[in-house]
Amino acid sequence: MTNFLDPAILFFIFGVFAGSVKSNLEIPPQISRFLSLYLLMALGLKGGFALHKSGFTSEIGISLGIAIFLAVIIPIIGYLLLRKTLNAFDAAAIAATYGSVSAVTFITATQYLDQFHIEYGGHMAAAMALMESPAIILAIVLANKARVANSLDKNISQEPTSISKILHESFTDGAQLLLMGSMLVGLISGDAGQKLMAPFSIDLFKGMLAFFLLDMGLMAARNIKGLKGKPPATLLYAIGSPLSHALLALLLCKLFGLPLGNTILLMVLAASASYIAVPAVLRHALPEVNPGLYMGMSLGITFPFNIILGIPLYTILAKLVL
Repeated sequence: MTNFLDPAILFFIFGVFAGSVKSNLEIPPQISRFLSLYLLMALGLKGGFALHKSGFTSEIGISLGIAIFLAVIIPIIGYLLLRKTLNAFDAAAIAATYGSVSAVTFITATQYLDQFHIEYGGHMAAAMALMESPAIILAIVLANKARVANSLDKNISQEPTSISKILHESFTDGAQLLLMGSMLVGLISGDAGQKLMAPFSIDLFKGMLAFFLLDMGLMAARNIKGLKGKPPATLLYAIGSPLSHALLALLLCKLFGLPLGNTILLMVLAASASYIAVPAVLRHALPEVNPGLYMGMSLGITFPFNIILGIPLYTILAKLVL
């Protein structure tokens, strides 16, 4: 219940309401972009400062290893399940969306943990960055395979999407570079840098997050329309997959003995779905798929579910199991 009293969450709910009643309330795209970059920069700095204090440990290696494993296994499982009811291109696009991560969901989860004084490692920001790309690459491979099969059936020659190009775009994406660069700055500058940057990266953070979640609420309400007429399996997957992915992450964290805070964040990352990085790539790499399908699922259903109910639920489950 406490989550519903958080101003940032309340602004998100208000944004959903405003979008649902077709209000003309709108955050200009340039401001939304700035807020997104600010949050990533602040998160990276915070992670870098924490890493400077803790140093690199075996626990960090295990956490990052679990993150990479989840980023590979989740889209594979998702594709195999979705392929039973959807065509290869739709299945690959949705699997990539749910195999990747949502930075805003992760940032909201870190604020939730801070609110309840649950400690977590600064390296978890790096775990988020590592989980961004594997799903995209797998989706392109699967889509290329489907194109080859279709072209053989129809005797049409089709040029497959270049994996090297996708890799370059994934690793040089501005948001991802900013996150890792900010973490490096925090790691190098240490305590002195933390004191200097506190007014920017700490004091302003909560207000900026609330403003950004207002925009996300507006977008969520408007994107759910993209699911009209879609198979029931997509709606079921949008709710069922976050829960099952979070439980898989919890099982792995329990197996390897990770602490509570890191476990919750890995559960949140596994449960989240991308609505920025993956759609941006898929629009070009999988033109056969209507963006309204995966955007409607990730931003219209999964993102609100995780922000409002998922994060507290994953926290409760982790406390019960660990």
